[in-house]
Amino acid sequence: MATFGTLSDRLTETFRNLRTKGKLSASDVDGTVREIRRALLDADVALPVVKDFTAKVRERALGDEVNKALNPAQQVVQIVNEELIGILGGEQRRLEFAKNPPTVIMLAGLQGSGKTTFAGKLAKQLQSEGHTPLLVAADLQRPNAVTQLTVVAEQAGATIFAPEPGNGVGDPVRVARDGVEHARRQQHDIVIIDTAGRLGVDAELMKQAADIRAAVDPDEVLFVIDAMIGQDAVNTAKAFQEGVDFTGVVLSKLDGDARGGAALSVASVTGRPIMYASTGERLEDLEPFHPDRMASRILDLGDILTLIEQAQQAFDEAEALKVAEKLATETFTLEDFLEQMQQLKKMGSMKKMLGMLPGMGQMKQQLEQFDERELDRTEAIIRSMTPGERRNPKVLNGSRRLRIARGSGVTVTDVNQLVQRFEQAAKMMKTVARGGTPNIPGMGPVPGMGRPGASSKRGKKGKGGGSRSGNPAKRAAENAGLATSQAPTGTGFGLGGQKAPSEADMAEIQKLFGKN
Repeated sequence: MATFGTLSDRLTETFRNLRTKGKLSASDVDGTVREIRRALLDADVALPVVKDFTAKVRERALGDEVNKALNPAQQVVQIVNEELIGILGGEQRRLEFAKNPPTVIMLAGLQGSGKTTFAGKLAKQLQSEGHTPLLVAADLQRPNAVTQLTVVAEQAGATIFAPEPGNGVGDPVRVARDGVEHARRQQHDIVIIDTAGRLGVDAELMKQAADIRAAVDPDEVLFVIDAMIGQDAVNTAKAFQEGVDFTGVVLSKLDGDARGGAALSVASVTGRPIMYASTGERLEDLEPFHPDRMASRILDLGDILTLIEQAQQAFDEAEALKVAEKLATETFTLEDFLEQMQQLKKMGSMKKMLGMLPGMGQMKQQLEQFDERELDRTEAIIRSMTPGERRNPKVLNGSRRLRIARGSGVTVTDVNQLVQRFEQAAKMMKTVARGGTPNIPGMGPVPGMGRPGASSKRGKKGKGGGSRSGNPAKRAAENAGLATSQAPTGTGFGLGGQKAPSEADMAEIQKLFGKN
């Protein structure tokens, strides 16, 4: 979600400064609201939306719900989160299907907003839900628009209705009407009509879109808007609402680098819900829009629910049980590791998945440096091994490792590092499977969970486990060291209370899970 990265950074920094205060005064609240206003305006959120948003936040932040809270700073974050959800539409809205098929979905928007690509993404997603969509090529003006939709439909495995070649030839209203009739005859339960756009809003564009809507009477009209369009997003949305009207909004190019805040204003200004978010170039990169989850991502609170849903779609439950059994019986091999990695790749970009974890905004630099191709190199190394070598990496001598390195196009050092990381990871997973505490290299046991394997007899010397040295100075020093080592390291939540890992510790973790 690179589009809202700057906004997320600004808001996170504002709340971080707020957490240092035990009680919030009116000036603290005003300062926080001022920073929020600046962050939203810098992100291109429309001025009327910003004014309304900050007024509500200030009123609630100065109210009793914050003054009486045990942690005022967290209460303010909660208020901002709730008001941000309100800007984004409040609740998720799904597609409404017609009682008598086919359900007709018309796409509208400016040229280059991503309508054609979204048509393919939506068709692919609806097919996975058991529907039989038909794509109708009604964009007959843009050069090669019909050809592009044909290619996208083929990639999505969907059927297309394209009786006209396009490039200025054909009547789009007639094509749309005939497409709905064709779908009814061929028993397609959904029709997705891709319409023409323009570089800007004009009368001809609006008339054509209005004529298509009148001819097919669509159940849904989805307005596709580029998240990187800037402040003009609100004006464009208003023009389409007055000229054609639409029932929902689709945000495209949410993986871009622009500020993108203007797109957040659309739902609030038009009163129409955001229904889908396009987050990448692949046909799989389409998410139903959840206002609460998007607000959490913007505030760097994570989006665990979406991550879980993607994992459930990618991972096979029976296969997961098999892997758990292999871990418990210590028979987890490189073949199993390869299968798990392939299922992980089905979930999409690793950067995107890691970005859904709470607090990952603070590790933006590490995420940017993460090389997605590392998974491909790891897969190439494992595939260059024989089945026997995958099942028992201990047989890998020097000549075997050289052969594997040549076969996968890497160095022998890369092969050695992979085998070492696998052995360390397998050891950790076996420890967890037995109910033990994993010991991360360079960091020791996970804090707050005790120290496995420690002798219970070790702390029983003398009363309270103190030193019994005859030298008073030595005894005092040993007792001081013992008190430090026995101090609790965990919090009430079982998490470590020590400082953040050092650079050396992070380097060890990166060695464990991926290449430096």
